[in-house]
Amino acid sequence: MKKFIQTLKNIWSIEELRQKILFTLLLIVIYRIGSHIVLPGIDPIRLEQLNANNANNGILDLINTFAGGAFNMASIFALGIMPYISASIFMQLMTVLVPTFQKMQKDGESGRKKINQYTRYLTVAVTIVQAFAYVSYLRQTSGPAIMENFGAAYFTISTILTLTAGTMLVMWMGEKITDKGLGNGTSLIIMVGILARLPQSFFQELTSRSTRAGNILIFIVEIAVFIAIILGCILLVQGVRKVPVNYAKQLTGNKQFGGARQFLPLKVNGAGVMPIIFAQAIMFLPTLFTLGSTSSIGKAFTDHKNIWYMVIYSVVVIGFTFLYTALIFNPRQIADNLKQNNGFVPGVAPGQPTADYIGTIMDRITLPGAILLALVGILPGIAELVFVGMQPSFSTFFGGTSILIMVGVILDTLQQIETQLLMRQYDGLMKSGRVQGRQTTSAVQI
Repeated sequence: MKKFIQTLKNIWSIEELRQKILFTLLLIVIYRIGSHIVLPGIDPIRLEQLNANNANNGILDLINTFAGGAFNMASIFALGIMPYISASIFMQLMTVLVPTFQKMQKDGESGRKKINQYTRYLTVAVTIVQAFAYVSYLRQTSGPAIMENFGAAYFTISTILTLTAGTMLVMWMGEKITDKGLGNGTSLIIMVGILARLPQSFFQELTSRSTRAGNILIFIVEIAVFIAIILGCILLVQGVRKVPVNYAKQLTGNKQFGGARQFLPLKVNGAGVMPIIFAQAIMFLPTLFTLGSTSSIGKAFTDHKNIWYMVIYSVVVIGFTFLYTALIFNPRQIADNLKQNNGFVPGVAPGQPTADYIGTIMDRITLPGAILLALVGILPGIAELVFVGMQPSFSTFFGGTSILIMVGVILDTLQQIETQLLMRQYDGLMKSGRVQGRQTTSAVQI
């Protein structure tokens, strides 16, 4: 405890780090306040009554999770950061598939600025489309909550403009946190939205267990399992396969450069959380063509406790993991970079043989990573089956996107804090070892 207090004092004593933390907290507070401001023309009391009787599932629940509950509350930040995430993913894929964007990405800082500018323009377009769809969703599910003195055309136009402005403000706050704050702004905003639902879910589960005799012990076991899952997710997020790389010695004047042995870290889970997001979206699509939620097909694709849901979901996650990893990971480019910098893998010829060798290793470690990622995705359903009576809102924190995003973002943020401490010759956050983040250079860091 004494070391912890001393670490907090060291953090606060660094002016730059203190300003970063305060700036980040300020923007996060603004974001959470805006998440509770209801759209013009919506009666919040009626809306709360409607939400108490309705429950989202599929992709809508995913959006509501990322928005910190603002989606169901019809907030000005109802769409949250999701349009920006969608635009960023699209632009990231374009830099892999389209030669023009590939060249732009290799142009350094100027190319990065152009890609960011195109991402912002695309975010506006995506937000307008999603805002129009959200208006239709409000009329269908929350029609009684819309005030009568708001005309249909006026409500549609004002809502689209408000949601677009809200999303652009959230995007701006995310970029400002990344530039002047602590951690990746987009990731932090998503994590704050997820964590905002944790205390309520925790107390709901505690209240539910405490009302029945002997269930407090079950609640304690649930917390122990939850901690074990967090530890497992940390291993999954940080797991790497180190490929040894040697660099040839170079003599420049009387000085010798190179000759050092380093390692090329290949991530076990190179795709991050994206396969789970894609899988949840795919699992939601078949429900649009079913006759209703009572049909067997609709139940199989919406009930995460259903065995067929788990099987299909796992297969989709594994497939998307290989697909997304193949899109963002280019062994040939890595081999060319090593060759240009006089680096080589011991026992492997430079060029195409190195690319084949790295690609083979990546394929081997991606399979167990994909299986573990699929297991994390179906853990909420397994938790509800094992712990009978668990609240669905609490079970969502036992796996899926929630736990992976929280673990990854917290690790990245702690790594930045520790880096600032070590740069100023303070002790790190841990007595032994160092805090490591996700070690990713992906444009979409969630």
